[in-house]
Amino acid sequence: MRKRETRDIVLVVDDSPETLRLLTEALEDAGMTVLVAREGEHALSIVEKVLPDVILMDALMPGTDGFETCRRLKQNKALIHVPVLFMTGLSDTEHIIEGLEAGGVDYVTKPIVPGELLARIRVHLANARIAHSARTALDAFGRFLLATSRTGSVLWCTPQAAKLLGDAFRDFDTEDYVLPHAAQVWLQQCVVAAAAQPASTPASIGLKTDKASVKLQLIYIAQIGADEYLLRLIEGEIGDDQTLLKRKLAVTEREAEVLLWIARGKSNRDIAEILDLSPRTVNKHLEQIYAKLGVENRASAAALAVRTIGIR
Repeated sequence: MRKRETRDIVLVVDDSPETLRLLTEALEDAGMTVLVAREGEHALSIVEKVLPDVILMDALMPGTDGFETCRRLKQNKALIHVPVLFMTGLSDTEHIIEGLEAGGVDYVTKPIVPGELLARIRVHLANARIAHSARTALDAFGRFLLATSRTGSVLWCTPQAAKLLGDAFRDFDTEDYVLPHAAQVWLQQCVVAAAAQPASTPASIGLKTDKASVKLQLIYIAQIGADEYLLRLIEGEIGDDQTLLKRKLAVTEREAEVLLWIARGKSNRDIAEILDLSPRTVNKHLEQIYAKLGVENRASAAALAVRTIGIR
């Protein structure tokens, strides 16, 4: 599949010649390359040959409508990060929701205002590239992470997570792997709980694997997309992070507690308030932590704590 070289590629899917003419002219004037599809099936055929950077999708078209086309496009792993903006003359909430649930990131109402549309495209392109770069960085730094849909279908995973899953499940395939039923139910519960209490502690669940010798745990991290949920994979039995830091790094209970909050990005003042300590006492604990870990500053201590929690 060919990727863009210099110009951003926009795929416009619309059955209206007038709309196609307007958008093609505006997008090309903005320095973008425009691909045109008159209906959903044609769009699906185009993306097999060329990977667009952004897709503009008419909501209502003859044959396969925009919602169904978007759902089918998002089944393609290569298109997960590509933003889809719906174009519609409808302002009913139900249609807006349907577009977002199908995998769209935004919508614009007809008649299209080119300037507004271009501004939205640039914002979503920038966001998509940041997200894609973050995934690449996660791959490079060896984190055991994966993202799934709400129903448990794996959208992507880092190479390290894929290796663990491949070791645990005989028929594992990143293209069509779906979490076991118990994990699907757990994920649904996590999503609901996170919506009600965003600051709640991430939940975890054990995965029943095909090999008795391999034990895996999943930790829910956060929702990172319209239907994309980030999970952390851990090998072995999961324990409380604080207990793990105490055991692995040979620190006291209180030092492990302080170290955990450092790893979570809290300042000394925040930690003092959370643990009901004086800032001076927190500083004393930090001095002991640095000495025991053989590090010189809080950044190094935090990095060591995160690495200890993340790799088991």
